[in-house]
Amino acid sequence: MLTTSTPLVAVELVAASIWVGSLVCLAVVTAAARRVLDTPSQVALFRAVGRRYGLVGTTALLVAIGTGLALSWPPAAWSPITDSAVALAGVLVIASGAGMAQARAMTRLRRRVMTAPEDRGAAAALRRGRWLASGLRSLMAALTLAIVLLAAQSIAH
Repeated sequence: MLTTSTPLVAVELVAASIWVGSLVCLAVVTAAARRVLDTPSQVALFRAVGRRYGLVGTTALLVAIGTGLALSWPPAAWSPITDSAVALAGVLVIASGAGMAQARAMTRLRRRVMTAPEDRGAAAALRRGRWLASGLRSLMAALTLAIVLLAAQSIAH
């Protein structure tokens, strides 16, 4: 049963807004950076943004999940919709961790390609890494959207 607590709902909305807004912002910044910055500048920008985003985004995600759990407590009262949202939130945390690890690997690969542009193996790994990064971001966006829709459905019923 969804309990109503104005402070918890406010925290949930702010945390979820930060998480969703940051995903959109990262997509916009990434596209713009790739169009206007050279590779070394991109590496520096993404490294700086990634470090800050790791803290802000992870905190927002965990706070949103925690307040969502608090608002829907106890688990015995959960509907299949809530069960699904909780399970997807767990997958989202795992995907986010994989995304952060993959971003660090991409930074190392970009540096390797910059220092040894003739290294075909590194260039191929970088191309594969871009596909993986895109897939992980898409998965995170899809999971986030599904959780928001499930939460809205749970609240509406």
